[in-house]
Amino acid sequence: MTSIKTEITLSINGEEHTVYIRYADTLLTVLREHLGLTGTKPGCLNGDCGACTVDVDGESMKSCIMLAIDAVGKKITTIEGLRDTPIQKEFIENFAFQCGYCTSGFIVNSNTLIQKYPDADDSLIKDVLESNICRCTGYEEIERAVKTVFRNSR
Repeated sequence: MTSIKTEITLSINGEEHTVYIRYADTLLTVLREHLGLTGTKPGCLNGDCGACTVDVDGESMKSCIMLAIDAVGKKITTIEGLRDTPIQKEFIENFAFQCGYCTSGFIVNSNTLIQKYPDADDSLIKDVLESNICRCTGYEEIERAVKTVFRNSR
């Protein structure tokens, strides 16, 4: 049986990418398998862990549960688009990772938080970071990295 494919164009990290997809392809699948953007990680594949978090039009989205076709016309930012940003640098400075598998999702989610809520308090930071799971390290270093970016931007 042949699956029907359609052509879509996605705006990812400031560049347009045209790909042929199945209607059921998730954004995660298209990023990794069609475009080679493997910084976005598959984890639970049901929207719980946050390893696959990307920014879509200023909102953190779990790319494993978002259909790629629903991302057409939207601005998508992946971890590859956040190279050398303050939040990435602070994750390194604060050792806010251990194995690193969840790190890209945390960085994208944290960057979205910083952009959307420049005056976020500790409570909001904790609430937002709860949508990502890390099984290797404590959240203290991650929170410190995010709070440092907030402190330095004020």
